[in-house]
Amino acid sequence: MARDGARGRGGAGAAPAGSGAERCRIAGVEAWIFDLDNTLYPPEAGLLGQIDRLMTDFIMRFLKVSEAEADRMRAHYWERDGITLHGLMEDHGVEAAAFLEETHAVDLSGLGPDPALTAAVAGLPGRKVIHTNGARRHAERVLAARGLAGAFERIFAIEDKNYVPKPERPAYLHVIREAGIDPARAAMIEDTVVNLVEPKRLGMTTVWLDHRDAGGEHPHVDARIGDLTRFLEAQAAG
Repeated sequence: MARDGARGRGGAGAAPAGSGAERCRIAGVEAWIFDLDNTLYPPEAGLLGQIDRLMTDFIMRFLKVSEAEADRMRAHYWERDGITLHGLMEDHGVEAAAFLEETHAVDLSGLGPDPALTAAVAGLPGRKVIHTNGARRHAERVLAARGLAGAFERIFAIEDKNYVPKPERPAYLHVIREAGIDPARAAMIEDTVVNLVEPKRLGMTTVWLDHRDAGGEHPHVDARIGDLTRFLEAQAAG
């Protein structure tokens, strides 16, 4: 069932994306926590693919391994640790700042402003922050390209969390502590469903932006949406 103000908190599941979930209003939210990549822009922009390629190139050069081995290591560390950087720091002594600068130097020429999304974010009642596993400079560049510079109170990037990524609990605790957010009055919007497990346990409302209409049983998801702009517009309506 979709999460909305009438049903209150703690439903057993989420309505299919596009089934009306975008039009539901969620009551009692005073702070909105947004993921960045593939949430505030469509996956078709291909930025994460660029980052993967840059990470593979970095590993090839730094560790002097083949492309196939570098790509395997990149994926292995991401699956094991939540971010590739963590494993490279722990196992190979990679310096974080240099890695982030090089691997997030993506081409944003295909990423333009979205006036409807910008207006929907501006009209959303409550506080708004970004929580990303990406680099701060990357977040700033993406927000500027989307016409969202200045739209969010704070950006919590991977550097701010001592390189502890979502979906690890300390990453979320850092955000709510530093921002002074009450999780019982907060909502998190994410395109990666596993990244909503800990927010739900902390008492947040969880909103999954399911681009591919993947579905499945996810009891930790309160609302499953396919159109972020329409969902945000609904929160400002009424």
